[in-house]
Amino acid sequence: MANPTGFKEFSRQLPPRAAPPERIAHNQEFVGTYSDDQLTQQAARCMDCGIPFCHAGCPLGNIIPEFNNAVHQQDWQEAYRILSATNNFPEFTGRICPAPCEAACVLSIHSAPVAIEEIEKHIIEIAFARGYVQPTAPVLKSGRTVAVVGSGPAGLAAAAQLARAGHSVTVFERDDRPGGLLRYGIPDFKLDKWVVDRRIRLLEADGIVFRCNTEVGKDLPAAELLRDFDAVVLAGGASVPRDLRLPGRELAGIHFAMDYLTQHNRRVSRLEIDGAPLLATGQQVVVIGSGDTGSDCVGTANRQQARSVTQFALMHQPGAERPAHTPWPAEPHIFRSSTSHEEGCQRYWGINTKAFLSDETGHVRALLVTDVSWETDVLGRRLRFQEIEGSAREIPCRQVLLALGFTSPRYEGLLEQLGVRLDERGNVQASDKSFSTNRPNVFVAGDMRRGQSLVVWAISEGREAARQVDVFLTGKTALPSKDAVGVFARA
Repeated sequence: MANPTGFKEFSRQLPPRAAPPERIAHNQEFVGTYSDDQLTQQAARCMDCGIPFCHAGCPLGNIIPEFNNAVHQQDWQEAYRILSATNNFPEFTGRICPAPCEAACVLSIHSAPVAIEEIEKHIIEIAFARGYVQPTAPVLKSGRTVAVVGSGPAGLAAAAQLARAGHSVTVFERDDRPGGLLRYGIPDFKLDKWVVDRRIRLLEADGIVFRCNTEVGKDLPAAELLRDFDAVVLAGGASVPRDLRLPGRELAGIHFAMDYLTQHNRRVSRLEIDGAPLLATGQQVVVIGSGDTGSDCVGTANRQQARSVTQFALMHQPGAERPAHTPWPAEPHIFRSSTSHEEGCQRYWGINTKAFLSDETGHVRALLVTDVSWETDVLGRRLRFQEIEGSAREIPCRQVLLALGFTSPRYEGLLEQLGVRLDERGNVQASDKSFSTNRPNVFVAGDMRRGQSLVVWAISEGREAARQVDVFLTGKTALPSKDAVGVFARA
């Protein structure tokens, strides 16, 4: 490393953020940037640790110490070359990834980890500003055609890699614009949509064709897809939301989180909105679910000037210290507050919703809830819960957002027409080595295969699936595997 004692000399610092009252007045990103000195200092904190566990923590296998070293030396072109060898979209992961690489950082054993995610974002933005980011597809094409169904992070990564291999790629998207979850599921204050559009333009310059407003299995029969393309990659995500089937579920004012977020994203982008407006303005809002999607609902409701925002979690509140069941370098199960929570939110832990209560018009007016206690094992892992006697009470609300995750992809339509096998969880069955389904020329990647997961995992799956498609089409591949990216990055 360029500065082997940097982790002793410099403390972890993050870029400045706008104050909550300022940032909830708009829907744009609010995180600033490092100065040149701050950036090189943060990169200098990367230790000469011998075995960089951050590689294993990152689903993409990013070559983190090497790009940190290049940043410290202000060799931006080399930093970008190393980063882009493993990650097609660092401008996405540098903004919205929960950074499991930082949890696996050796420095995090006894101190604050290296600010890997922020350094990654700075590398790619500097690379764009300096003109290093250019189309990569070869002029000579293979003559093979591939259809990618879904333009979320898995589909975009697969398409980018297959175009790089020289294949002609068409991406089918049921929405009116490409991007999937990146465009309509993640709020603009976390990922501005000009960032997505900038990458889409690059992919189009690589020759990738996007066919939007096309739902395969409905607007386009699956048989036609199999007839017209040499291979198909399924990357439609896990789109069936987990519901909360309780008394009163039919009441007005109860919505799935993704319906709410999608409508708000379309509103921010000044696009047409289907159905009645879902707005939190002046409402008492309860978000059920404690994950990232629930946090995004909190931030969105605050920007819509909700009267109050409350978030429920069935599990007990985690502690501040790493528990025994998530030892380093695993992602620690600890208490966290997102930037959305900083903007205003009352959080309840260990609370169980029993029923939705109605007013005289058929609209939700309150939730009937009880407190719960959890039984844990010796490592602190949750086993089962029981309700606390006498804790039943009503919590007033006029809008409920269900942010409970997703169960599986939709089988009706495309998957049914293809006749692909499903696993016991309802996902498309395929191994994490071959990514191939029971149909010989049909592959699958991302949440549609592994279930609901992180954007960084979706990108990784798209890249790895593309390698297998390339082998299927040509008998060989020059596309890098995450198991050998170290050699590739140093080449």
